[in-house]
Amino acid sequence: MKFILIALTSAILVTGCGTKSITSLSKEIREIGPGILEGYLPARELPNSLFLVPPPPQEGSTAFQLDQEIAAKYIASDDETRKQQAARDAVLAFPEALHAFNIVLDRPVSKDTTPHLYMILRRTVADAGLSTYMAKNHYQRARPFMVNNTPTCSPESEKHLREDGSYPSGHAAIGWAWALILAEVFPEQANVILKRGEEFGISRSVCNVHWHSDVLAGRMMGAAVVARLHANADFMIDLEAAKKEINKLKKQLKQGS
Repeated sequence: MKFILIALTSAILVTGCGTKSITSLSKEIREIGPGILEGYLPARELPNSLFLVPPPPQEGSTAFQLDQEIAAKYIASDDETRKQQAARDAVLAFPEALHAFNIVLDRPVSKDTTPHLYMILRRTVADAGLSTYMAKNHYQRARPFMVNNTPTCSPESEKHLREDGSYPSGHAAIGWAWALILAEVFPEQANVILKRGEEFGISRSVCNVHWHSDVLAGRMMGAAVVARLHANADFMIDLEAAKKEINKLKKQLKQGS
């Protein structure tokens, strides 16, 4: 699969780059790249990662030593089940991306049964992913596999990853944003959802494509995006609609039991 965040950053730098519009419930949402929907936040409203996160750890620092130790731990791991999950977490294309959180949700998200929530998750890929690029483009940090010369769990993406800065992690930002949103929609499952969001980010280290500090900074950006989304009228309308559809589904399931 073409590395989705490369497509995101390329799309936002080109004026009028949308390929087509997707009819989504009551409105049309523009595609900013193949399969990538426009987010809720215009570029000027995205949290600025260059301002919000500190510079990545310098070589020789204690923080960089920790990055290296954690990377080495995952390289040496023989937990194939965890590596397989990390490879699945790398997929941001829909509907496949739903697997990452559906494995813990009591009521799985789908286009047919939870259309509002489905579209929120699709659109926030752009919001969270793009929020990392001010820092990514500025620091152009080399990824772990480029330093330790060890394979990743997504070899088909390595060419694109080499051209895309490591810090902060876009995947970690997306996963944490999704976790925060889902925890709000499924409050009774908040703990397990947030834990899955944490593991989603850790998967990037398991895959040997992000340093530990990249993941932490990505998580911060995911939180910043969700905070900003709560001041966006369209997002809040969709979020309330998502809560209602989930509550309706819960009632239907309860009545049918």
